[in-house]
Amino acid sequence: MAKVTYNEDNIRSLDWKEHIRMRPGMYIGKLGDGSSPDDGIYILLKEVIDNSIDEYVMGFGKNIEVSLSEGSITVRDFGRGIPLGKVVDCVSKINTGGKYDSKAFKKSVGLNGVGTKAVNALSDYFKVQAVRDGKTKIAEFERGDITKDARIAKSTEENGTIIVFKPDLSVFKNYRFRPEFMETQLWNYVYLNSGLRINFNGKSFYSRNGLLDLLTRKTSNEQLRYPIIHLKGEDIEVALTHGQHYGEQYHTFVNGQNTTQGGTHLNAFRESFVNTIRGFFNKNYDAKDIRASIIAAISVRVEEPVFESQTKTKLGSLNVAPNGPTMRSFVNDFLSKALDNFLHQNPEVAKDLQKRIMQSERERKEIAGIKKLANQRAKKANLHNKKLRDCRVHFNNTSRNITEEERNNSTIFITEGDSASGSITKARDVQSQAVFSLRGKPLNCYGLTKKVVYQNEEFNLLQHALNIEDSLDDLRYNRVVIATDADVDGMHIRLLLLTFFLQFFPELVRAGHLFILETPLFRVRDKKSTYYCYSEAEKQEAIEKLRGKPEITRFKGLGEISPDEFGDFIGENIRLEPVILQEETNIDKVLEYYMGKNTPNRQEFIIDNLRVEKDEIDEDNASQTIEDQIVKTESEVEVAG
Repeated sequence: MAKVTYNEDNIRSLDWKEHIRMRPGMYIGKLGDGSSPDDGIYILLKEVIDNSIDEYVMGFGKNIEVSLSEGSITVRDFGRGIPLGKVVDCVSKINTGGKYDSKAFKKSVGLNGVGTKAVNALSDYFKVQAVRDGKTKIAEFERGDITKDARIAKSTEENGTIIVFKPDLSVFKNYRFRPEFMETQLWNYVYLNSGLRINFNGKSFYSRNGLLDLLTRKTSNEQLRYPIIHLKGEDIEVALTHGQHYGEQYHTFVNGQNTTQGGTHLNAFRESFVNTIRGFFNKNYDAKDIRASIIAAISVRVEEPVFESQTKTKLGSLNVAPNGPTMRSFVNDFLSKALDNFLHQNPEVAKDLQKRIMQSERERKEIAGIKKLANQRAKKANLHNKKLRDCRVHFNNTSRNITEEERNNSTIFITEGDSASGSITKARDVQSQAVFSLRGKPLNCYGLTKKVVYQNEEFNLLQHALNIEDSLDDLRYNRVVIATDADVDGMHIRLLLLTFFLQFFPELVRAGHLFILETPLFRVRDKKSTYYCYSEAEKQEAIEKLRGKPEITRFKGLGEISPDEFGDFIGENIRLEPVILQEETNIDKVLEYYMGKNTPNRQEFIIDNLRVEKDEIDEDNASQTIEDQIVKTESEVEVAG
């Protein structure tokens, strides 16, 4: 065994940017390529905008300009501007900033003086410009190293701060900003800061009624049981209603920060809502029945908030202020008065709310026996040996002991057939990637009740593998990836799985956990080089690079790709397409259109979007072949009949 030395040479002191670049997860959570709303590139954007929001909250600047161009982001606010003599320090010295002055930033999001420094260190290019009272200061950086430190000069621009950054490709590999995720971020900012206007690439974001507007927009296409209840108090705002969906849906915020993983404020709300409803109706309803199908938003402002990570996605504060009331008592005091008063003043709303609770109670009791038998079957099926090849993170720990980084990196692939699951299983990262193997095509569950989840063995075992039987909070994997073949059968299975998640677990999709695995369609190679191509265009590009007559292989099934090759496609170079559920999407209408009884509209859609590969038909028989293809495609899509 080689002798390991330990002396003065082994001791290193890292400067601020070296530590951020060496341990980026400590500062921005997971990295990612932009396919998930909590990927690092969106955290960088958030860190910049948070400073502009703080200026607005302090009463300076009602507009923020955001633009995206070729992977570069520009954020311009019209606040007071960074003091000119401290511009460089504020973006390049850890523990430097104005938020340590608790009087100036009493209820700010970021109090650690890290945000823009992390953006600077993790960007190929970073520019900061401050404008104050007719003068301006500009500095530019590359990966945290200053490249331009301009002198203070005269300016005719309005006061404010301009930040430009382009994420470092060596850190965020193959990243791409997705406007849908950015727009959701910006909407949340304006909902939580009524009167603020944000302009982004030609679109304007503005809200007058705060969380009422948020819930109105997010439920615009849902069938609600009663009008949205909107309650406002000092440092707290709540909007809530009940829909027709399964599960609980929450949007939570602290000091303007979207706490996607909840925290003490959400726990307090869930408990307080149950207590208030029980007290109002004077009935000891089951908590699950009271909260079933709830859609709610809650925003609180607290002093010196404590989050469970630098990304601030989960609140850990037990109190609303260092010497103030507990979060639990603060939220309970507010709801027990404001919500109770509202229900007394609006008896029709109270009546509809109670009907929803009683319906949930009936449904729960109806499936109780089925659920018990299903759980017993899941145990007998020996899930972890036959259907699920788990990752070591879950073999060695319970969910409560898993770190945030481990959870963020965890993935489960849902595959079809033994050959595909075998290839992925052999190629996967055993530490963080699990594989669930389907047996045949799943049931088309459109229009069915949740009883089918327990009665159907495949669905029952799948929900157990994901651990989403009772709550999305218990989801065992951050990324749920549908991995099916690139043929008609594979697309069919993908549709059936999408229907399952949208029908019974839409919150999993809304939260950005569901993805489609993209695998190469072609392998183009000669004796020296090999290219894996994901489209016809990439194939043609590869042929031109190799020239001559390279060997071309068309992959139609995942099982045709060897484990050695597969390792690259589910490793560092993995391509995932997120399943994005737009707020204006009506799930019922989408599922009815694609998965319900066949309609002329759907047949017309298939014909209009039909694509036939040129090498599969000859000119003489083109017309007949296309007609045959239409019939074949129509029969495959007709999954409900």
